[in-house]
Amino acid sequence: MDQESDVRKLFRAAADHAAEYRESLGERRVGAAKTLDEVKADFQRPLADEGRLPAEVIEELVSVADGGLVSTVGPRYFGFVVGGALPAASAAEMLAVGWDQNGFSSALSPTAAAAENAAGEWLKDLLGLPATASVGFVTGAQGANTVGLTTARNHVLAKVGWNVETDGLAGAPRVRIMAGEERHATIDRSLRLLGFGAKALELVRTKANGVIDLDDLRHRLTDHEGPLIVCLQAGNVNTGASDSLGEAIAIVHEYGGWVHVDGAFGLWAAVSPELRDQVAGVEAADSWGCDGHKWLNLPYDSGFVFSAHPDAHAAALGYSASYLVTSGGREPGDYVMESSRRSRGLAVWAGLQELGRDGVRDVVDRCCALARRFAQQLQDAGCEIGNEVVLNQVLVSFGTDEQTDAVVAEVQRGGVCWMGGTTWRGRRYMRISVSNHLTTESDVDRSVQAILAARAPEPSSP
Repeated sequence: MDQESDVRKLFRAAADHAAEYRESLGERRVGAAKTLDEVKADFQRPLADEGRLPAEVIEELVSVADGGLVSTVGPRYFGFVVGGALPAASAAEMLAVGWDQNGFSSALSPTAAAAENAAGEWLKDLLGLPATASVGFVTGAQGANTVGLTTARNHVLAKVGWNVETDGLAGAPRVRIMAGEERHATIDRSLRLLGFGAKALELVRTKANGVIDLDDLRHRLTDHEGPLIVCLQAGNVNTGASDSLGEAIAIVHEYGGWVHVDGAFGLWAAVSPELRDQVAGVEAADSWGCDGHKWLNLPYDSGFVFSAHPDAHAAALGYSASYLVTSGGREPGDYVMESSRRSRGLAVWAGLQELGRDGVRDVVDRCCALARRFAQQLQDAGCEIGNEVVLNQVLVSFGTDEQTDAVVAEVQRGGVCWMGGTTWRGRRYMRISVSNHLTTESDVDRSVQAILAARAPEPSSP
């Protein structure tokens, strides 16, 4: 038998280490075992003049990395709205790196382009978006919001005779930009990057559970004329609630505005018959942003931007050069900010195949049911639930802000599970986000026990 090649041994070893880590998640400490300073000390050393054998490098990487790994992929990580990458999607990601395909165009990789095309069609169908919408495979919600708002900016200014692609923003007509008070911070950063500045954002009041006040929106638009962009939200990052999308979109369209929907995780409510009324009417918007590494449980660096105006989308993001060879039609690179990038569509294609339509729906429905289980058990134990639990987000108070922060810190130290803290409407809460396909009822019950143990006062000295 021929001896295995060095590269085969190396790749097998890396895959074995990754698999061993995944297999340990059920009992592994959720938070990092070492502090940042300790992990930095493990990694830091002078860079040698001479290189080392790849196998030695990987073995050392595994050794120094272990103490700083956080089990975000595991079933009891509830700190941010992130899922745990599905097995097929993770394996496809390994192949994407091994094949080293550039996802910019079909000339660079027909496979990369075809995977994005197929996965994009599935995504639009699952999310109830127009079949004619364009799709860009971006890094996440920040990339999706930035691309969506770039397209919006150029489109609304083109309607009044201003060409941003050729003339920039200096001297351009003022664009009125509106969003709810509880929009995600990536909206603000996108506006800074696009040259509008944070002060350009006009905030619309929000009501219970953080949804936009339609009366305030309509009042502000009375007699409005000119370029208009309104950002709506599917899935408040604290409460999980979505704006009244259909009604809000109709109001904005009365005034000729563009509606961008930040649906980083809440857009996935569309896959569930029990939940899709929360995003009713979302298909009428002009652009949408959504994450894959949240509820879809894909590897990180996976997000999607969709536009109901494909020509405007490509005009805002695409470019050409004499050396670029294309198919003559739209290419994946026409809809995103990056040129050289890995083939993100391969993991998306594989993950959607692994789950199927029923599997995607089950992940969403089950996570929401588990969030309600969290809320009910903690409420029964005397904790205050700060939000109406409509999706996968739960806000919990343990009394004062100081008490709540102390419980959060103690839970993180304990290692059984990991939840973060947040400030919502002037109060501190523990924020529980249930997004992982692996999480079970027993994981919730075990986590609740850890939370209640952290809440218990220290026994008094005799």
